Amino acid sequence: MKNTFNRRTLLQGSGALALGVSAPSVLRAQTPIVKVGVLEPLTGNLAYNGTQCAAGAKFAAETINAAGGIKSMGGAKIELVIVDAQSRPEVAASAVDTLVEANVCAFTGATASALGLASSQAAAKYNLAQVFSIGTAETVVSRGLPNVFRFTPGVNKCTSIALENLKLLNQGAGNVVKTAAIVHEDGPFGSNMAKILTEELPKQGIQIVETIPHPTPHRDFSNIALRVKASKADILIPSNYINEYTLMARALNQQRVELKAIYSILGGAASNIKFVRENNDVAQYVMDCNHWYDPTKAESKALAAKVAAAGLDLTYDVMVSYATIQVIADALERGASADRQKMIASLAASTFDKSIMPYGPTKFVNGDNTSAQPVNTQIRGDKIELVFPKQYASAEAVFPMPVKKN
Repeated sequence: MKNTFNRRTLLQGSGALALGVSAPSVLRAQTPIVKVGVLEPLTGNLAYNGTQCAAGAKFAAETINAAGGIKSMGGAKIELVIVDAQSRPEVAASAVDTLVEANVCAFTGATASALGLASSQAAAKYNLAQVFSIGTAETVVSRGLPNVFRFTPGVNKCTSIALENLKLLNQGAGNVVKTAAIVHEDGPFGSNMAKILTEELPKQGIQIVETIPHPTPHRDFSNIALRVKASKADILIPSNYINEYTLMARALNQQRVELKAIYSILGGAASNIKFVRENNDVAQYVMDCNHWYDPTKAESKALAAKVAAAGLDLTYDVMVSYATIQVIADALERGASADRQKMIASLAASTFDKSIMPYGPTKFVNGDNTSAQPVNTQIRGDKIELVFPKQYASAEAVFPMPVKKN
């Protein structure tokens, strides 16, 4: 049977939606259940990403339940309680009450740093663990909240690795890139990234000639494209969400902005097959440093097949949400309890090493997983190819990008 999972199914009814992804109802009555929350923006400007994340969580729960559930808890099946954050921080915060009322042991979320900052702060008063699917702003972990666990890398590590790889690429091309323009969303993660770039790019001999922040949502990038064009930058380094990234790329093309490279760091569309499919002509050779799974692992290949069968896009949103459910399930298995405080202790002691992500064993230090790392991707034709690290690479990087023919 084809697996159908979309925003409509997620939004049926109101409030929290519990998805029992275990056995038929007759058997479920005899099987223990453990509830895990999924707090994502299913509506609003981040709805695409949030729905993708919710799908990834569902696929992970299905896989875990099919393998026998949480064996230390009598084969308990994971039941997801999915709540809509509506792409608004105040809603993300109030939605935590819904998760608590549903008696979840922990939850994952919430696509954007601003949403996750609000939800984790609200969850702290309940001793309710949040394992961040995506939350790159360093304020996520710098607040010292014991209920916060960021499994994926933050903006500092992503930017650091991106800069290391950019240096290698530029050196290999004869240092053709000498000037850069930065376009970033003006929230916590984009602003922090721009600050790091401002400090580090000059050390590589790259002069920053323009820095342009913008709000989210933002609908008209014409003026931003004109500013980038006027700057005569060799490289554009953008960091924003999928809708804004797409509009930005189109505006750059319309204004005929000539660049040697578009090198994204946590670019909302640059590692997104939807962007590639719908904007193929403007997407070519765009590079990104972002979250991505290890495509060589058997479970990664199985996930890719499930995503395709469901008619969904294989995006990093699906991947990281799948991985965070894996981490929560491992904590349940080791702790043999859904008690909130025990879950926090179990997550803090995690050494999980079976993730679909290209990480080593989990090690949370002040809530931050020190083994997390991003990868570099590049759009080539109708595919997203991995170009760094070499052990996962499916193609050689093309840098600088070929000159477009008029």
